[in-house]
Amino acid sequence: MTGLLLRLAGPLQSWGERSAFTAVRDTAGFPTRSGLIGIFAAAQGLARGASLARYDALEITVRVDRPGTLLIDYHTVGGGQPAHLTAATSGGKNKGAAVVTRRQYLADAAFVVAVTGPGDQITELAAALTYPHWAPYLGRRSCPPDEPFLLRSDVEDPVAELLTNVPLTCPHIDDRRTRAPIARPDTSVDFLWERPPPGQLTTAAPLTVQDRPVTFAQHGRSHGKRHLYRTTEQLPAALLPRGDRALHDRLIDYAAADAERPQSTEYTA
Repeated sequence: MTGLLLRLAGPLQSWGERSAFTAVRDTAGFPTRSGLIGIFAAAQGLARGASLARYDALEITVRVDRPGTLLIDYHTVGGGQPAHLTAATSGGKNKGAAVVTRRQYLADAAFVVAVTGPGDQITELAAALTYPHWAPYLGRRSCPPDEPFLLRSDVEDPVAELLTNVPLTCPHIDDRRTRAPIARPDTSVDFLWERPPPGQLTTAAPLTVQDRPVTFAQHGRSHGKRHLYRTTEQLPAALLPRGDRALHDRLIDYAAADAERPQSTEYTA
């Protein structure tokens, strides 16, 4: 087993968990398995109805560098148009009026994700993420990721990298007078595990989420439940940079160390 590391950060991201085309489009507080598998499938050029069984062997661990701030957008589609030009229904007709939704986003959030799986699959997936068939986005097409996105593509123990080596985005509060980020003095960071880490079964907080994708078929999307475990880990203070520019430089250096090695660009869809 080997793995890769992704950094999911940007002005906005949204990871829908419970709603589908309803008046309130929610977001989970962390990247969902459905959203991540969607990124992988898009990068590899899979059709919407393609089997997702190939991703069952992947294990995903999320480090919550910065949880972000919940933002709600009042959103309308199709207002002020004749009925035949308004948004379409699933039955092929038209709604006849504007569609009003409230869409939730995480603003200024940052996560680092370790993806572990069989070596051949990780190699193919890393190549696809480097040269994607369809560009990745953070839950919605309007939410592009910051660079660097793919931090490492061939890591023997990506979870250990999360705990000891990957530069940490400072959690911060916003000073309304100076607009300057104020780093918190601790390095306590939340993690989300698909299996409880060794020795922490009794201390890990269990969660049940409805985000395991069964199919992305256009008219038959389906998701199942999975269990997660939340822990708080103490990370080395050396992972914290001083200032946002220092963070960007350290992330680029970290990713460049991996890019210096020859990488295969071949993969099978």
